[in-house]
Amino acid sequence: MLLRTSRALIAEFLGTAVLVAAVIGSGIMAQSLTSDKALQLLINALSTILALGTLIWLFADLSGAHFNPIVSIAMAIRKDLPLLQMGGFVVSQSVGGLAGTALANAMFDRHLFEASQHYRLGHALLLGELVATCGLVLIIFGKVSSGRPMYLLVPAWIGSAYFFTSSTSFANPAVTFARAWSNTFAGIAPQSVLPFIGAELMGGALALVILFLLFGQNPRVSTNG
Repeated sequence: MLLRTSRALIAEFLGTAVLVAAVIGSGIMAQSLTSDKALQLLINALSTILALGTLIWLFADLSGAHFNPIVSIAMAIRKDLPLLQMGGFVVSQSVGGLAGTALANAMFDRHLFEASQHYRLGHALLLGELVATCGLVLIIFGKVSSGRPMYLLVPAWIGSAYFFTSSTSFANPAVTFARAWSNTFAGIAPQSVLPFIGAELMGGALALVILFLLFGQNPRVSTNG
């Protein structure tokens, strides 16, 4: 049991780290390749989608491939994850996100941590972040069935929300905080982090309410696969 839990925590750390590295690294690469903002966003989105899908496929059997405190908290609220394990997941995801920031910055010969100057403020952006997070939780928990290809469904939602939400779909407190420490295309100013995380928590809570209204008290589920 201890070995299984340790492997799950390592999986959450590595998965979140590589995800953040993909988000930030592709943003830096996009800026070096083109000055076209739309093309930069497209490069960033495609890299994130492909990395996320691959990571979910790779780590799903070890930890459920959450890589996101909102997902872990939602599972704990629904009694699909023990509270102690949820706490361990959140810590692993948060530390992993920072490790991913350092890795991405190092790969492009930047300071390991540098506060972003990319301010993302305003009610419209926060509404977009609420929608992105709410949709993500609905996708993951919306219907109990075996064999759901989460490695396709979750990246599909995130990729779509990159373009239809005003916030470009962070939808993840660990990733949001980690992105505050890279002053690059994908960064978010530290002053914008708490409002974004607040919107993400509200989006997750709204999704749980919608799930209860639509499906009632679902049996235990997993994000595997």
